[in-house]
Amino acid sequence: MAQSKKKRLYIRSVILVVLTLAIVFTIYSNLNKEKNAVLQVGDKAPDFVLIDMQGNEHRLSDYKGKGVFLNFWGTWCKPCATEMPAMDNQYNIYKDQGVQTLAINIAESDLKVNSFAKRFGLSFPIAIDRNKSVMELYNIDPLPTTFLINPEGRIVKIIKGQMTEKDIANFMGQVKPS
Repeated sequence: MAQSKKKRLYIRSVILVVLTLAIVFTIYSNLNKEKNAVLQVGDKAPDFVLIDMQGNEHRLSDYKGKGVFLNFWGTWCKPCATEMPAMDNQYNIYKDQGVQTLAINIAESDLKVNSFAKRFGLSFPIAIDRNKSVMELYNIDPLPTTFLINPEGRIVKIIKGQMTEKDIANFMGQVKPS
């Protein structure tokens, strides 16, 4: 008889622990749902602040009224290396037309990023997302990924993968203020 009571107590305890864990997990998931939400065309682009390689602060919300060509990349990424010179060419055409290019490197060293930028003669601002917080905010996967953000701060297009110079020119034209 005592054996039976112990067994029931054990089973009830296990069930109680499992239910408690399920409730805690559900609450945790709901609290973090917004953080992990996948961004879509039409969404307001999440604000962030990063420092570029020259020490200048870039806050996305400071570019309200401008189109933003927001590119996430890595030095090891072959498609990134291929599109960077084309991005720089188009940056030099569109920078005076109200389109801001901002390249965000994913957590690499200053030395690697500076060396890469010098090798390709890049003139647009490059910031390093050192703790990957902006990468997580924007749910970046794979590299390169580019967000086109209109002058109102809304996402117009999300491009995953390599772009040609013709693509880049077309995309920058899409976010150029009228």
